[in-house]
Amino acid sequence: MRSEEHVRRPAGLRALCGLLVVPALLLSTAACGSEDKGSDSISSKGGLPAITDGADFGKKPTLAKGEGTPPKELKIEVLSEGKGAALKKGDQAQVNYYGQEWDETEPFDTSFGKGQPFPVTIGGGGVIEGWQKALAGQKVGSRLEVSIPPDLAYGKTARGDIKANATLVFVMDIVKGTTVPQAAKGTAVPQTNAALPKVGVNTDGKAPAVTFPKDAEAPKKLVSEYVLEGSGPAVTDKDSVVVKYDAFLWDGAKKFGGTYAMDMTETLSLQNLGVKGLKDGLVGKKVGSRVLLVVPPDQGFGDQEQQGIPKNSTMVFAMDILAKV
Repeated sequence: MRSEEHVRRPAGLRALCGLLVVPALLLSTAACGSEDKGSDSISSKGGLPAITDGADFGKKPTLAKGEGTPPKELKIEVLSEGKGAALKKGDQAQVNYYGQEWDETEPFDTSFGKGQPFPVTIGGGGVIEGWQKALAGQKVGSRLEVSIPPDLAYGKTARGDIKANATLVFVMDIVKGTTVPQAAKGTAVPQTNAALPKVGVNTDGKAPAVTFPKDAEAPKKLVSEYVLEGSGPAVTDKDSVVVKYDAFLWDGAKKFGGTYAMDMTETLSLQNLGVKGLKDGLVGKKVGSRVLLVVPPDQGFGDQEQQGIPKNSTMVFAMDILAKV
């Protein structure tokens, strides 16, 4: 079970991470591995469940069961304030978290000990509303304890180990924050190959137009070309990158995913990408660029149907590489 399943909300379009990434966080809560715990504890000043172990930033915490009726409103307690910049809309935060239901004594999930904080775009989608409200304006390096009422979490819907109408309690460590541009703003590169789709060069953060050639055959080899060439560092196969994208099938120019329309970003760990052509197409490209990627079946999903993508499909991506994190 992926840890992020307990903080993400359903998106209107299929998220690229969910479709193309081999999850890095595969351990369940009960199999987090051994980890040194702190011997400290701290009682909440605002009535939230006490941290019974690992109170300091960076340590895996444990929580007591909540007492009495849980708060009906979002409640945020800054346990320790960091010295970094305050998170603002559009920033990409890396957050370690420990989640527990108010009336339970065991966590339903945690990212501590799993080697990778959870990425969140401030003011974007992809996570429950309570997370967005709790993180906005907080400083990097801070530890928060947050109780989230059902209407800002999953409401009447049970989700995995979480009951319907559950109040959720999280301890959150804001490990890192990165300012992410709205769009790629590189230098336009001539698109001279009439057999390839043409991608728009707008820099307003809105989806670029993608125009497919008529009667052209899909390329047999991977295509990775600049539309806008940025000036940032080149992407390596060990990087994680923040992107916006739209994704299409070559046949019929049918769109099957994207984030531009929702003004959202996705964070891709290239080490964990499950599509070889997408990874190979991004490696070497500069941050700040917009690229056209055409991924043939043998570097995509091959003869396997994947979540509505037909077997032997050629996939086309218009993608802004906005930041490395």
